[in-house]
Formats: sequence, C-alpha cells, structure tokens
Amino acid sequence: MSERMTLPVLPLRELVLFPGVTTPIGAGRPGTVRAIEAALASPDKLILTLCQRENTEQVNSDGLYTIGTIAKIAQVQRGLTGMQVLLNGDRRAIAIHLTERDGFLEAIARDAEEMPPLNTEDPAFIGLYREVRQRAAELGHKSGLPEEVVQQVLSNTSDPGRFADLVAGYIDVPAIQRQSLLETLSVEERLRRVLVHVQRQISVLDAQEEIKTQVQEELGERQREMVLREQLKQIRRELGEEDEGDELDELKTKLAALELTVDARKEVDRELGRLERIGRESMETQVIRNYLETVAELPWNVRSEEHLDLKTASDILETDHYALGDVKDRVLEFLAVRQLKQAEERAARAEREASEKQVDDATEADTTMTGEFERPKLASRASAPTGNADDKAKGPILLFIGPPGVGKTSVAKSIARSMGRKYVRISLGGARDEADIRGHRRTYVGAMPGRIIQGLKQAGTKNPVFLLDEVDKLGVSFQGDPASALLEVLDPAQNDSFVDHYLGVPFDLSEVLFICTANFVQNIPGPLLDRMESVEFSGYTEGEKRIIAQKYLIPRQFEENGLKGRPITIADEALADIISEYTRESGVRQLEREIGKVARKVARKLAAGEASGVIEVSKETVDEFLGRARVHPEKMAREDQVGVSTGMFYTPVGGDIMFVEASTMRGKGELVLTGQLGDVMKESARAAWTYARSHAAGLRIADEMFDRDVHIHVPAGAIPKDGPSAGVTMATAIVSAMSGRSARHDIAMTGEITLRGRVLPIGGLKEKILGAVRAGIHQIIIPKDNEADLSDLTEEIRKKVTIHPVTELGEVLALTLRGASFKEGRLLFGDDNPRDVAPLSLSFPH
Repeated sequence: MSERMTLPVLPLRELVLFPGVTTPIGAGRPGTVRAIEAALASPDKLILTLCQRENTEQVNSDGLYTIGTIAKIAQVQRGLTGMQVLLNGDRRAIAIHLTERDGFLEAIARDAEEMPPLNTEDPAFIGLYREVRQRAAELGHKSGLPEEVVQQVLSNTSDPGRFADLVAGYIDVPAIQRQSLLETLSVEERLRRVLVHVQRQISVLDAQEEIKTQVQEELGERQREMVLREQLKQIRRELGEEDEGDELDELKTKLAALELTVDARKEVDRELGRLERIGRESMETQVIRNYLETVAELPWNVRSEEHLDLKTASDILETDHYALGDVKDRVLEFLAVRQLKQAEERAARAEREASEKQVDDATEADTTMTGEFERPKLASRASAPTGNADDKAKGPILLFIGPPGVGKTSVAKSIARSMGRKYVRISLGGARDEADIRGHRRTYVGAMPGRIIQGLKQAGTKNPVFLLDEVDKLGVSFQGDPASALLEVLDPAQNDSFVDHYLGVPFDLSEVLFICTANFVQNIPGPLLDRMESVEFSGYTEGEKRIIAQKYLIPRQFEENGLKGRPITIADEALADIISEYTRESGVRQLEREIGKVARKVARKLAAGEASGVIEVSKETVDEFLGRARVHPEKMAREDQVGVSTGMFYTPVGGDIMFVEASTMRGKGELVLTGQLGDVMKESARAAWTYARSHAAGLRIADEMFDRDVHIHVPAGAIPKDGPSAGVTMATAIVSAMSGRSARHDIAMTGEITLRGRVLPIGGLKEKILGAVRAGIHQIIIPKDNEADLSDLTEEIRKKVTIHPVTELGEVLALTLRGASFKEGRLLFGDDNPRDVAPLSLSFPH
C-alpha cells in the first residue's frame, strides 16, 4: 500500500489529464483558483486533477471521479478573468476521501498501482505494443504532423504504459471514454483499448479524405472557398447535423424588434438585403453579419431604472469611503440637481399627457356629434413629442482630479450604485488612435466599434455610469488625436447624435453619465477640460490613512489571505510606522500592498504551525514582517544655522519639507546654483539674489559681501526640482548667509517672490502643510492670498499648526531670522531705531 498524501483538488470539465502528458488549462472558478494557489504555496507544487462526472459550474465530492492524475504546476499566467496553468501529468492516484477547506476541495489520496504485463517477452504482448506504435504513427501522419515530430515522440517514449497514456492524451474521444482509459490499471488492457480508439480515429480520417475526393470530383475547377464550404456541408450531412439556415431568421427577428432611428433602420435594412443577396460564399458575408450582430446587441432603447435618493446616496458614499468630505458634498450636490430636474420633467410630462387626453376626449365628442366617424386626429398631435427626448436630465461632465490611490475610481462606482445604474470603465492611458474612440470604418479588415460603443454594448443599457479613466494620459500620433474625438462624446449639446465610424449611424449618448479621472490637469487639452467640471481629490492625512486601513484595508486583506475571523490584530503604533516608514503616497494603494504583505507573512506562519493563539503585529515586530524601513522623510533640523532655511514642496505622492543651503566664499560676486534645479527654480534664486543686492542697507548686508560668490544648494541632488514656490526659502537662506544671522529651524515657508519683494500665492498648500507637520514643524509661513486654502485642512491639523500669512518678504525675514522684527516697512534687530534703518519698500530704492 503506497503512502497517503493530502493534495488540493483541481476539478476538470470535459477533460482528463494522463500521466506523462503536458496540457494547458484555463481556471476561472473561485474554488479552482484557490486550489491552484494552495498548490503553488506548497514546495512541490503538486495538485490532484479529477474529472467531473457532469459539466456543471458547482462541484462537490459526489460529482467527481475517484481516480485522477497527480500533476505538477509548471507555469502560471494570471489574467483579469482567472489564470492559465500549464500542468505536467505525473502519476495516477486514487482519491480516498474528499473534504472542503478554505473554499476549495482537498483530497486524501494514494498512488494507483498499475498492473504490468506478466511477461514482457510474451510475443502476443510485444505484437500488441508494436501495433499500437505503428497505428499511432499512422494517425500522426494522417493528422498532418511532420515526420520528424512523429518520430521524436515515438523515440522519446519506450515504456508501454507511458506510451499508452501519451496516445490516450491526444486522441479525440469523449471525456467519459478518456476517464475509462485512465481507470484501466492493466497496461496490456489499456494498450488494447487505446488501439481500438486509434483505429477508429484513422477510419474517421479516411472517411474525411474520401469525402474530400468526392467533392473535388463533383465541383471540378471551382474556386477554393467554394470547395471548402462544400466539404463542410458534406461533413455535416455525413454526421447528420441540421443546417443552420435559421440563424439568419433569428437575426432578422432581433433587428425587427429594435426601436431604431430612421437613419439606423434604413442602414440596417440595406445591409440585411445585401446579406440575403450575396449568400454565404461571398467574402463580405461575415463582415456584414458581424455588423448586424453588433447593431442587434446595442441598447438602442434599453435603460436602467434610475433611483435617485439623496439619503441612500449619502449612506453609500459614507459606507464606501472615509474622509473626502468636499468630494462627497460635490457628488451629492450633483445628484440633488439631477433629482430635482427629473421631478420637474416628470411633472411636465404628466401635464402634457393630461392635456393630450383632454384633446382626445374633445375630438371624440366632436366626432360623435357630427357623425364623422372617420375623422382623423388633430394634425398637431402627429408632431407631438413621443419618447423621452425632453426628459433627459442633462448635467455637467465630472472630472475627478487627484493623485493615484485616493479613491477616484471607487467614488464613480459608488455613484453608479447609488443611482441604480450599470457601471462601465475604460482606461484611456496610452491611447493614441482616434479609432479607439470613434471605431474603424468597415472597409478595413478586422474593423470594430470604438470603445465607447463597446462599453455600452457591455453595459446593456443606454444610461450607464461611464468612467473614462486616465484622460490626462491620452497620446497623439499620425493616426489622429483621441482627445479631439472625445470633444463630441463629452459635449451634452452634441453627443445625442454621436456617430461611430463602424456603425455609420447616429447613436444617442446624452443619457450616459460620463465621469473622467486624471492625475495632472495640466496634461488635459484646454477644449476638452472646458467641457468638464473639476472635482479635486486631495491626499489623505496620516490619521485618515490609519482609519481607512482599520475600516477597509485590513479587513479586506485578511479576507483575501485566508485570515478572516482569526485572532490577529495590527497595533495602532505598528500601523502608524507602516504608513510613515514604508509608504510615501497621497493615496492608500501602497499602504494596502504593505498590509497584504503582513497578512501573507502571518498566513505563512499559521500554515506552518509556527504561531497559534492571538497574533499581534506590534511596533517592535513591523520590521520582522516588512524588513527595514524604505522611506526616510525629512525631519526638522536640530538647531538654527546661518544660511540654512526650511521650505516645503509638493509632489503627486504628497508634500514634504526641503532645506535650502546658502554659503558665501571668495570670488567675483557670482551666484552658483546646484541640486539639479529647474529653470523656474533658478529664476526664483536669481530674483532672491537681486532683492538682497538692491536692499542691502535695509537687510544689514555689508557692501564687501557682494564681492563674494554665493553658492545655493538644494539637497537630494539626484532628484530634479522645479517651481516658483521656493522663492521665499531661497531669499531667507541668501539673506541669512550674507548678513551672518541664523535662520530659525522650527519654521517652514512657501511662496513665490518678485523683484520688489511681494509674496505671491502658490498651489498644493494642503499637501505642503501636511508634509511639514509630518516632519515635526508647526510654524508655517504662507502667502496671504492662500489663506482661503486653509479651509481644506482638517480640524486636527489646524489645531496643531500656527499659520503666518505674509504679503512681502520683509515679514518673512522678520519671522525667520532670529531677533528680527518688521515695523513700518523696516527690518529691525534688537533695539534698532526705525529712523536709522533703510525701509524695505515694495519699490526699488534709488
């Protein structure tokens, strides 16, 4: 008796895997995918394949054969709808007991012991084996395999049992007969059964060849396409299959049931007439048929029943997303407008129908009195609107702008769910062909509709929520500009007659709720941006990320990694460390990946029996699960220094602080800039340098200092930097270095400067302040014109920081240079008398 083993079970539908045979399979059922993942997690990657007794979606232990094949997983390729797996059959096995664990079947199995021939030198057995090899070679030749391939397969397999399995794996027989061959443990009996099937396959091929000869003799020199179709017809006749002529009638019925526009009906009737005239033999038959089937599958007048309820919508948004208060308010305002418009339209429609009914009643009464029973309806009724053309609640096209991972796509899904509409998403990132939007003309080989029409076909309704993802990453090529093609799609005044090149007739898109997403608004062409209303998504604070992780990310990752319901906790301190030291982003996408990594490490420990009871991931054990910290954000400097000031900057993954260092040295009075600065940042440095030279007296800078060179450096030299918001930071560093006064280390600043010393507003203020708070700085200098942006900060952050709004550079220097103050337009130090100090006016001194 062989040793028992426990293996995950891979149920196969209409397929039997034999030992020694390599075959690819597609896996999409959740239980199948989990079984494959369990096998991949084992060292030897073994899995037990069992054929299903019936081809059903759901499978249990009673619906599987007990004898199968132990296979090794050679390759795995994951896709959107499942995975492709390459299996190498190893040996037969018997499933003794089947159980369900973690959503997939698991079997206790043992090897099935084969029964070799009593005497391998028996002439009868040798003759049988040789006959099988010869017939297999003949079948390979008749199937069209090259001679060298057939000989290579025959020479590589010398064991009779393995050879029988190899041939059984490739012959075309039903799954039940394959299973019978697999369950035949006697090698000699298996060879006999395989020989019967091989001989039958050879007979079928001979019959096919005879049919081909008969058809060729009958048709003579007619063209090749006619020959192939007649061959197919003869084969179907021999097999007793019914003709498929009723498919055209079915297509006609579908097209007749559609509520098409006049233009669309005219085009469909024309193409349908062509299809009937040219017959099946023409090359255009399949092109016309594909077109008509596409038209038949489009939702010309199918709509989702819309349910607009602000209370429900608000509850869904609050359930699905934490924070994003401004975004939720804007979405609810948008839905409220649509709800009121729809109510007005329903009332107007009801009033119109009541008025029409009164006209009908009056007409009938008039007809009865005059005896003119054949009198027609009033002519004006013929032109009365009939449909919902006036009932469309048109509204703005929403554009969600924000960094990656902040919830733009998921908010669009929530909108669809709250409205009761279907949801469709297409990604436009990297699209460079106008045909991606408008489709290809049918004159091209392989033509197909554009992605807008394909999305509506997928949704099955003409009023879905349609998400156009990554519209800022559209490209331009010689094949056209897809952004220009989107202008018609996203214009409510035009999209009721959108013409896809493949369809060739107008299709109404006015009932589609389009939502676009982008990361960088500056990359969107102006005319396209003008058609949309922007809704900005800002990054999350660390506190918000911690709550999002606790409410959404941790439960989801625990469930995906088989830890649901187990006593596992991640401490708040550990979560804070993961957020600050292992991720650097505005959203939570990388954070979820790191939590998933922790969950997989815990799952491995549990599976290996290395842990039990309550498992807590603490601050001390984070590096055990995730390794050393990979993010090292800047921290506040330890002390005041001369020539060093602290600025703030913004990136798509959040804000942070940076240090600007200035130093003087003997030279010719030149300005040296290093740190891989962009052109705009270099101009800010020169503006600060000019301001210091022109206001030297008021800044207490000695004249001899301008004979020295000034070197300005921004650390992290490998990272390119640009933008005007570092102007006040550079000016502070220059004035500190040239005046010899230290700059405060506990204050951060941002703002653009002019040559006159004015401080101009900048962007990304929320993210910059969050970066400064993360670095431990709570004194912030901002341009006064940016005060309104402080409303974007949470109450928690506003309580932590002290904001200093400024209008000119003198105020900045008074706050940042130790011992300085600003009074009557003059920068004062200690007991200075304002009358003895030159003013820092917003004009150039004479």
